[in-house]
Parts: sequence; C-alpha cells; structure tokens
Amino acid sequence: MKWLILLLGIASNASASLLIKLAQLPSRQAPLINHQWLLFLNWQLILGIFLYCIAFVLYAMALKFFSLNIAHPMLTAGAIASVAILSVVVLDESFTATMLLGLGFIAVGIILLTSGHR
Repeated sequence: MKWLILLLGIASNASASLLIKLAQLPSRQAPLINHQWLLFLNWQLILGIFLYCIAFVLYAMALKFFSLNIAHPMLTAGAIASVAILSVVVLDESFTATMLLGLGFIAVGIILLTSGHR
C-alpha cells in the first residue's frame, strides 16, 4: 500500500506538470490581463492544479510510511523522470543521450538512497 501511495503521488505530480504545460500552449492560453475569468475555462489548468493538490495529499500520506529523506527524493526524482518522458511522448519535445544519462544518474541516486531503508 505504501508503494502505491508513492507511485500515485509521482503520477499526480507529473500529470499536473504536463497539464499545466498543455494549458499554456497558444491554443489554450487565456488572456489573463483583460479577462481573468477565462482562466476558469481552461480545464487543463484547473485539472493540473487539482492534481498538484492530490499529489500534496499523497506526499503527506507517504510521510506516514517513509522517512523524509526517502519519501521526498523518491517523489521528486520520480516526478522529474516521468515529466522528462511524458514531455517527449506527449509534447514531442527533444530527448538527448545526455538527458538519458541524467535519468540514469537519478535512478542510481534513488537506489543508493533507498538501499539502506527497511
């Protein structure tokens, strides 16, 4: 159960980031200066904010099961890796060998951080 909470927190955080990016694309961007109320018509932005709230709640729940020095790096690194992959798949952003190496370093770092955790 504790791992499911952690994975759902990562998924919520990464999905929120992707949705907020999608909300800022020119076809979805609301003119905030003159018509602030149009902000509430952008469902991607609203859903992204909601998912950040869900991610926060899941993070708080994960802290019941994991120490802070385990939960925070795992959630943050998981979200970073997920966003990097989602941005390539959904937004057609570039992905380089250097980025792949960086994701590998993140994975090794998480493995090292969690290896002593019981």
